[in-house]
Amino acid sequence: MRVVQKFGGTSVGSLERIRKTADIVAAELERGNEVAVVVSAMSGETNRLIALAHELNPDPERRELDAMVATGEQVSAALLAIELKSRGIAAYSCNGAQAGFRTDSSHARARIRDVDGSQLIERMQQRAVPVVTGFQGVDERGNITTLGRGGSDTSAVALAIALKADVCDIYTDVDGIYTTDPRIVPQARKMDHISYEEMLELASLGAKVLQTRSVELAMRYKMPIHLRSSFNLVPGTIVSEEDANMERAAISGVAYNRDEAKITVMGIPDHPGIAAGIFGPVANAGINVDVIVQNVSAQGFTDITFTVPRGDYKATLDLMHKACASMQAKDVTGDNTVAKVSVVGVGMRSHAGVAGKMFEVLAAENINIQMITTSEIKITVVIDEKQVDAAVRALHGAFGLEGEPAA
Repeated sequence: MRVVQKFGGTSVGSLERIRKTADIVAAELERGNEVAVVVSAMSGETNRLIALAHELNPDPERRELDAMVATGEQVSAALLAIELKSRGIAAYSCNGAQAGFRTDSSHARARIRDVDGSQLIERMQQRAVPVVTGFQGVDERGNITTLGRGGSDTSAVALAIALKADVCDIYTDVDGIYTTDPRIVPQARKMDHISYEEMLELASLGAKVLQTRSVELAMRYKMPIHLRSSFNLVPGTIVSEEDANMERAAISGVAYNRDEAKITVMGIPDHPGIAAGIFGPVANAGINVDVIVQNVSAQGFTDITFTVPRGDYKATLDLMHKACASMQAKDVTGDNTVAKVSVVGVGMRSHAGVAGKMFEVLAAENINIQMITTSEIKITVVIDEKQVDAAVRALHGAFGLEGEPAA
């Protein structure tokens, strides 16, 4: 069996934690498996490096930022390799370029183009353990690139695919994926299994346990992910294809995201091209739009409301004021105190009445729904941020997701 193990920043956050991580790697080898490891920087190190750069220049060039922050993973990879070698394990550290990661040239948000794992496979077959830096690669000109925050998850999945691994174990500071945030609902249950589709929806809707890009990649290549804790060595949650033979509950989890803002452009002359006039400038600015609602046209005018990440709120408002003038719209308003709450489950495909039940539950809690969006396996509402906790608790209980209180 061939396994890729990925360890996050808290798992390599100190020399003591690195020794514990080495224990996990050694145990996997003792089971007779071939092992490759991907590591993040030690917790807090990336932020420290970025702060140093900003002390010198408030707007440092991204190429140099990539060259600098990539050193964080190189330190943790080398330290773990040193610890493994001290135990007689044939380990060696390698950066993204040495591990065969080729990316495009989009510094700080690079996309992986290819991973050549042939050399790593050859050495793994000889019982050597490559300890690979996550989060980084090299472009066609030899420049160091990084994949963006959380990119080590994507690195691990991409490496597992390139190495034809049987599973990608992602070790973190939580012991699995829960039906919702246990900090809000102590009775949230850890799931033994979740489908790629459900995990992708939960990750995109605010669940922070896995990076969205890593789930997309795993789903495309059918690479199983085992999310588990490096602090508590118990089985975690398997993310894989949906089991078609199992009866599924209508809802698997409740997600929320407070990082939301709402923009409304009012009184737009209703004619072809208005959506392009609004969303074109937003896309050109690199701002992601999520929920979109357009009102029914009345007397030749319409309103369009949409959400963006809260950090992009002011920039989007400025863009909309300019668009408002060019399109002869009447006004632009905004609200950066909203949040999203979503119910997710592949069981929705075979269970009717989920939307009606969700809206009844929220109405009983006196929670006003400002916007609604749906997909085949999710329903998302935009509500006042102050009501998020109440909404999550009510929905989690109403859909029967509760288990024993978390210890």
